[in-house]
Amino acid sequence: MKTNVAVIFGGHSTEHEVSVISGIQAFCALDTEKYNPVPVYITKDNEWYTGEDVGNIKAYADLKTLLAKATRVIPVPAGNGNVSLLCYPMKKFGKSEVARFEVAIPVVHGTNVEDGTLMGYLEMLGVPYASCDVTSSAIGMDKAVMKDVLRRAGIPVLDAYTFMASQYMADSDAVVAHIETSIGYPVIVKPVNLGSSVGISKADDRDALIRALDNAIGYSPRVLVERAVPNLREINCAVLGDAEEAIASVCEEPLNATDILTFEDKYKSGGKGAKGGAKSAGMADLKRRCPAELPDGMTEQVQELAVKTFQALDCLGVSRIDFLNDKETGELWVNEINTIPGSLAFYLWEAAGIPFADLLDRMIGLAYARQRRREQLTYSFDANLLAGAAAGLATGKK
Repeated sequence: MKTNVAVIFGGHSTEHEVSVISGIQAFCALDTEKYNPVPVYITKDNEWYTGEDVGNIKAYADLKTLLAKATRVIPVPAGNGNVSLLCYPMKKFGKSEVARFEVAIPVVHGTNVEDGTLMGYLEMLGVPYASCDVTSSAIGMDKAVMKDVLRRAGIPVLDAYTFMASQYMADSDAVVAHIETSIGYPVIVKPVNLGSSVGISKADDRDALIRALDNAIGYSPRVLVERAVPNLREINCAVLGDAEEAIASVCEEPLNATDILTFEDKYKSGGKGAKGGAKSAGMADLKRRCPAELPDGMTEQVQELAVKTFQALDCLGVSRIDFLNDKETGELWVNEINTIPGSLAFYLWEAAGIPFADLLDRMIGLAYARQRRREQLTYSFDANLLAGAAAGLATGKK
């Protein structure tokens, strides 16, 4: 009997469209001999929809028509780790269940979904899911907290200055002066909790810095500033597994058109199309060298640090770790982790000899393994507090 697998994508995020592309790529790649894929689209208003066309990327060219043909649903626990998708509003007569799933693959990017929000919801539904849990997702999304955790684990990261947007609004001159004296130019300015290079800018002077800061605070209440690496080479490596056992993919070197890898570099530079009819192939369309042409020993160093980063953050499923390298000095730093990478980094695994369908199969296995471990834990403690509280309320005693 086939397993019903919900592939969940979209959500209230600046990376909404990227998630739709990544999610439908995964939906189309699932092995239909083993699984019954169920596409679940979350709108920017956090409404859940499913239906035949929800898994067709071409239908998103006319979203209004797509949603009119699809069925809005709400997920409800159905027992034994199953989740029922009930039509909303529910029918007064007849069957309200539209679909059911036993495991979920979240393919979401950015705040309000990838940052642990969706994972917390799936935890409450009691369903296995193939991604990082709430804590590791939240840490991975927060660039400042991630740096602190990795630094404690002995993993090289760049020093950074983090401040609140309200602090900058109250005294922008003081923030700018601190950056100039403590870091100096050039610098990279980043919203703390976004991905896909949204809101990231490089600044070589004060005017550019002010523009970069003004841009970043429009995306996040906290902003991070770090020095720009000279002679920069960017290297990406994906990791598959969990905190107990994990493997690294081949390495890639993105060939960005600017000083930093921008959103446009990542998602608008191609156009060959993707499996399932996607107009853009997402991260699979990025211009790159894969495998990366690195100095002797650096590939192994990157792969080792990628696995250490993945496990230090207690990740699960597939993540992609992005590195910064000074080509002249050979220095290497972890830049960030993408707990749910664009296109699930399937192209890195295919280059390593693992087809996309096999990658998804392994992710589902990891989801079930974590669920089995959690079922062995105790989540309740019988203290009979409510009986005592009820008695106290009845007598008016505290």
